[in-house]
Amino acid sequence: MKSLQSLRHFYARYVTETAGVRNPRILEAYAEVAREDYVGLGPWNVSVGDAYISTETADACVLYQDILIGLAPQKALNNGQPSFHAMCLAEADPLVGDVVIHVGAGTGYYTAILAHLVKQAGHVHAYEIEPELAARALRNLEQQRNVTLRAQSALLSGLPLANVIYVNAGATHVPAVWLDALALGGRLVLPLTPEEREGCMLLVTRKAEAAYAARIFSTAAVFPCLGARDKAQSAVLAAALDTSSGEAVRSLRRGDRPDSSAWCIGSGWWLSTEGVPLASAAL
Repeated sequence: MKSLQSLRHFYARYVTETAGVRNPRILEAYAEVAREDYVGLGPWNVSVGDAYISTETADACVLYQDILIGLAPQKALNNGQPSFHAMCLAEADPLVGDVVIHVGAGTGYYTAILAHLVKQAGHVHAYEIEPELAARALRNLEQQRNVTLRAQSALLSGLPLANVIYVNAGATHVPAVWLDALALGGRLVLPLTPEEREGCMLLVTRKAEAAYAARIFSTAAVFPCLGARDKAQSAVLAAALDTSSGEAVRSLRRGDRPDSSAWCIGSGWWLSTEGVPLASAAL
């Protein structure tokens, strides 16, 4: 329908402008991927605070707003806010030909946007642990030849080497398996979230075999990532966030002893306010 297509183009402009994103490829992906193909039949439930309200219409035009659509409202599982994802996608910067790991695919909307960004030369390995959502995503994405949907955790060993790891669920720490799966130059976008409070969005870039640049670029409040939650690491992260927002973070370290530049010290990893050591930065 021409009117719906026009509305989708306006929506793409609106959410990218709201996010401060100037990447024309992200705008195009939002304009071309039909949200109605991924969120089920209407009327839809829209998340408002701690509750949901019904759209009271099955007209897909209502979907082209910067709103959270409930995918499984009884479990508080939503299709994420479009402008927030536009910002996070701009940080991840998926390029044509990239291999992407998408953690928390939901019913596939942002997986499809990632697939559009990497084109047929690239590939998206999407993981969704919630059986109902995974089954819906499998149906929704069955025509996407550059997508593989796995109904399992992305915290298992044997992940493909990836240029981008895009995580859509909150972790209390940075899992080693994701750092290991990053190719040189690869980007990990991860919500770091303590228990029952707002966290932050972390961008990690692998600069060399054992060297990672890191930057916190936003606050974050998302559904928890099953298998990537730990009470002790949650407490450490919460204490770091109580000290500062993390705007001074410059690198992620592994395998060495934390020094005075440490902002958050996890188990086997820590975030530093100093940059990647020159001797380690090969890129």
